[in-house]
Amino acid sequence: MVGSRTLTALVGLAVSLVVSVAAWYYFDTLLVFLLLPFVPLLFRGLAGDGDRPAVKECPVCGFTTRSPDVNYCPRDGTELRKK
Repeated sequence: MVGSRTLTALVGLAVSLVVSVAAWYYFDTLLVFLLLPFVPLLFRGLAGDGDRPAVKECPVCGFTTRSPDVNYCPRDGTELRKK
């Protein structure tokens, strides 16, 4: 059985190819095949971290985590602080 990540990657690849062929047909140039893979890099910062928990860090050793269940450093027991 195919995993969810593999399925997501395959669907993304198929959609990317369809968009590439459609853009190639519409603009009548192959440069779109060179530029289209970089489009996601342009929108990387727009998603934000609103759905991710805050990073907590140990002030002694630098251990970091995003898990809301971890409140103390597993190495020395120091209480973690929000970064």
